[in-house]
Amino acid sequence: MKFFSISHAMLCSPLPCCIIFFIALHVHKLDSVPLTGNFKVNGPDHPITAIAGKEIVLPCHLLPRMSAENMEVRWYRTQFLEVIHLYRDGIDHYEKQIPAYQGRTELLRDGIADGNIALRIYRITPADEGHYSCFIQSSTFYGEAMLELKVAGFGSDPRISVEGYQDGGIRVVCESAGWYPEPEAQWRDHHGQLLASSSETKSKDANGLFQMQISIVAIENSNRDLSCFVTNPRLNQEKESTIYITDVFFPRVSRWMVALWVILALLGFLVFPAIYYFWKKHKAKGELLAELRWSNVRQHAVDVTLDPDTAYPHLVLSEDRKSVEWRPQHRDVPDYPKRFDCVTCVLGYEGFISGRHYWEIDVGGGTTWGVGVAKESVSRKGWIHFSPQEGIWAVDECRGQHRALAPIEIPLSLSKSIRKIGIYLDYEGGRVAFYDLVREDPFFTFTAHFSEKVFPFFLVYSQITVCLRGTGE
Repeated sequence: MKFFSISHAMLCSPLPCCIIFFIALHVHKLDSVPLTGNFKVNGPDHPITAIAGKEIVLPCHLLPRMSAENMEVRWYRTQFLEVIHLYRDGIDHYEKQIPAYQGRTELLRDGIADGNIALRIYRITPADEGHYSCFIQSSTFYGEAMLELKVAGFGSDPRISVEGYQDGGIRVVCESAGWYPEPEAQWRDHHGQLLASSSETKSKDANGLFQMQISIVAIENSNRDLSCFVTNPRLNQEKESTIYITDVFFPRVSRWMVALWVILALLGFLVFPAIYYFWKKHKAKGELLAELRWSNVRQHAVDVTLDPDTAYPHLVLSEDRKSVEWRPQHRDVPDYPKRFDCVTCVLGYEGFISGRHYWEIDVGGGTTWGVGVAKESVSRKGWIHFSPQEGIWAVDECRGQHRALAPIEIPLSLSKSIRKIGIYLDYEGGRVAFYDLVREDPFFTFTAHFSEKVFPFFLVYSQITVCLRGTGE
């Protein structure tokens, strides 16, 4: 932390002011001018920790206390000319900011008359981590203080899912996102003992936050009560989720079961012709009923548009608000209370409080998307768990796998090339049904009890376009 004086002789020099300032700045860097004992710029002597997605105030003030209203205040990182925030002549010069901080900083004015020149930074990201300099200059002196900012991301609750049989047991997967720095993930049994993971992957998203996945193979009579722990080493805080795998999930083979299947096979040869005849009649009747249900559903078609005020800053809507695309650039948009700030989601503009409604969606060729409905009170700030308990009824595609987003995710047997999906909401009936538009058949239905307005819900996390289709297309 340094503070310097400019002598009366320098002020009376015929040299241009810019040359004097250059000389002074050069001397400042060489530390060849003695510090002024009466004044100094003061900042914290320990690192400050900020939470990703939130805001932080970087403290800095003059000692002794004096007004800084008529001084120049410059906040910067490593290069003096790479301005984070500049205050001069009583106004903020936002045009001088480097792009990464535009629309994200505020010099706090309520204490500037007492020498408090603290800076608030909004929407913290891991890229904000590092050293900051608080530089101040008056007509007679200048100086600076340096401080260190550390960033921490306390991610989502671990999400546990059962993904099938493997190596004589059941493969269980735990996923979580929104962590920084790199988290530690582990499995433990009901005694708190560590269990070896069968696989572990970690990656960063577009905001620099870590997402992780660990898996384990649960064996019958061992490791059936599983807990997944994810820890932030910087905050020394952790989140956990637990699952208990019951006997019914483990495959069993007995002599009685083998005998039963042999008997059933023999009976099958005897009664197969009759069964086949009745099955064909039932199938034809079922197809007719399905066609009637499909026609009935399409009679409730509605026009759905997207609400730009809810869109995550990386999502760009078309002019007609019928499509949305994820882009890697963070847009400078107002931080409305109803805007998602940590998950790449957007809601429909039209909400529903009663009745039956149907709309269709084209997800293009994307491999990471989610569609469904969400209640009006769904959390918009921070990381959320996509499930009916959080007010979201949706299906998604993630890494080529289609799932219904329930507390324990339900795998769906859908074509990997599926593009067009229909969504049917029966508010009073408490149903949300999803249709494959190629087969014209529902492939999954949620049951629910709605007590507030619900909106069309979209999750977009790749460079694809999700288009809202008219039912006549």
